[in-house]
Amino acid sequence: MAELMAALVTVAGAILRRVLGIAGILTGVATVTFLAMALVPGDPAYAMLGNAPATPATLAAIRAQMGLDEPLPQRFLHYLGRLARGDFGESFQRQQPVLRVIGEQLTPTLQLAAAAITLGVAGALVTVVATSGTRRAPRVLAHALELVAVSTPTFWTGTLLLAGLSFRLHLFPSTGSGPAALVLPATTLAVPIGALLAQVMRDGVDAAMLSPFVLSARARGLGELDIRIHHALRHTLLSAVTVSGWLVGGLLSGAVLVETVFARPGLGRVLLSAVTTHDFPVVIALVMFGSLLFIAVNSAVDLAYRVIDPRSATPAGVTR
Repeated sequence: MAELMAALVTVAGAILRRVLGIAGILTGVATVTFLAMALVPGDPAYAMLGNAPATPATLAAIRAQMGLDEPLPQRFLHYLGRLARGDFGESFQRQQPVLRVIGEQLTPTLQLAAAAITLGVAGALVTVVATSGTRRAPRVLAHALELVAVSTPTFWTGTLLLAGLSFRLHLFPSTGSGPAALVLPATTLAVPIGALLAQVMRDGVDAAMLSPFVLSARARGLGELDIRIHHALRHTLLSAVTVSGWLVGGLLSGAVLVETVFARPGLGRVLLSAVTTHDFPVVIALVMFGSLLFIAVNSAVDLAYRVIDPRSATPAGVTR
């Protein structure tokens, strides 16, 4: 009984530490984002007016309505209090609750992210299996192409795909919301993901191919392709999961550029519009959403490590 109580206390303590850590991270993110947006030049009241006459009385009324006439420390404390209650306020520009604004644009971004991760992982697996443990020339070519893919800015990759596959060859639509219109934006996000994963996984496969168990598999008559797929690849899972978690956490920033280039709806375009129009509540909510996504992915990576290898500790660089 005492051992059970001690185990429960340990688990409860770990959960409490994790919750307090998440709360501290989110508070820090909200603080930094609030201060950064407060330092951005410009007045949200002007953005709300649009083309209407900007008289001093009108501007003063808008600032009072949005609470912008309060001192900055007071505004910050009020905003933290609303966040603690789960109230993200209303969008200055759209005049809607922030959570509704995010909810309406969440699905297209999730579709884009899921398609990009799927394409990136599939491309990395095919490339690694085809080029690991082979002659030097294919490996050098694959490595060079992966370096180019990782180094090329996302917006430039999207522009090239648009120009070649949409405008010139007319294989895919440049805009739209159907499955065909998802191919080019998802590929744009998937290219650097697949290239980085392939580099990490190939190194792991190459190291595994020199291990004694591979010699034993060859002695049993297994072919090279079978060895790579069924034996060597699983030894790259830990490193691949780590990189995948980091890549998934950064998808929101990539979606900003991709959704802009392809004129797609989604959280990326909402964030860009909110920044340009000084829509502070939307910006802060989206940044916090990105932080929550990164925390969730980190937690999933931690669990994946325990499933893949229960003996392994959390690697350096992964937040516990």
